Amino acid sequence: MENSYVLYVSDHKFKDLYLCLCGYSKCEPLHSFGPAVRPNYILHYILEGKGCYHAGDIQYALQAGQGFLIEPHVQTYYQADEKEPWTYLWIGFNGDNAKEYLRSIGLSSGHLTYRCSHSSELKQIVIDMLKNNTSNPADQFCMQSLLYSFFAVLARDISAFPNSRSDGDNLYIRRALEYIHNNYANTIHVADIASYVCIDRSYLYTLFRRNLGVSPQDYLANCRISCAAELLTVSELPISGVALSCGYQDPLVFSKAFKQKKGITPSQYRRKHRDDAKDQMMRRKGELEGL
Repeated sequence: MENSYVLYVSDHKFKDLYLCLCGYSKCEPLHSFGPAVRPNYILHYILEGKGCYHAGDIQYALQAGQGFLIEPHVQTYYQADEKEPWTYLWIGFNGDNAKEYLRSIGLSSGHLTYRCSHSSELKQIVIDMLKNNTSNPADQFCMQSLLYSFFAVLARDISAFPNSRSDGDNLYIRRALEYIHNNYANTIHVADIASYVCIDRSYLYTLFRRNLGVSPQDYLANCRISCAAELLTVSELPISGVALSCGYQDPLVFSKAFKQKKGITPSQYRRKHRDDAKDQMMRRKGELEGL
């Protein structure tokens, strides 16, 4: 369980860099998220406590004052410590220049974790984002300025850590993940992935289980369903449009697969998250003042 405040932003006025979501969570012991893939970049920053972050087959132990980057379409998992569970904030974003801006402050596929000493400033920026929950033009410009302020604070003294090892150590895994991330929206199958990396399906299965803990089929399904869940939350696409965007030609097949993974139908998921967002907005106004 976690006590969290989340804001989703679906109206994107800007193209080079724009906010998709932000939040603040005080986690219970061993609270976890994933394994999952996300369609946008997410930066987490730890305010208190500690926990672990898994990106692909790499694990990082992190604590207050440190943070981690989630890249689009990469399977990740993170969990709060049992004795000192973390409290963290996050911003999710995308844009034509998002990758370049991250690289300019030292973050990339080879540098997914970092340290920054300006915790109070980062926290205040996210709280201001959470309070700025309307979509009029003035607030859109204000939100954009807060997003740039977050990057500016990080850029002052960020120290990015090189990965201890990379999933690039295994060429087959790297190429398979590249193919999935670039083509999950199409009607690809495991045989297509194996053919792309020039190995047979059984060896591909062995590599995925050994390095990622899931089968190629499960990884592909997790990628599609996670992206579908994000689209259901932040977009107005009809269910059929979400299905097509995530590689499902038949909305009924998509709905069945989604319910198998999430326990509810896509329509129920969208309705639940919108109702939850309204409830959070009602109680957030007073509670944010006490953070």
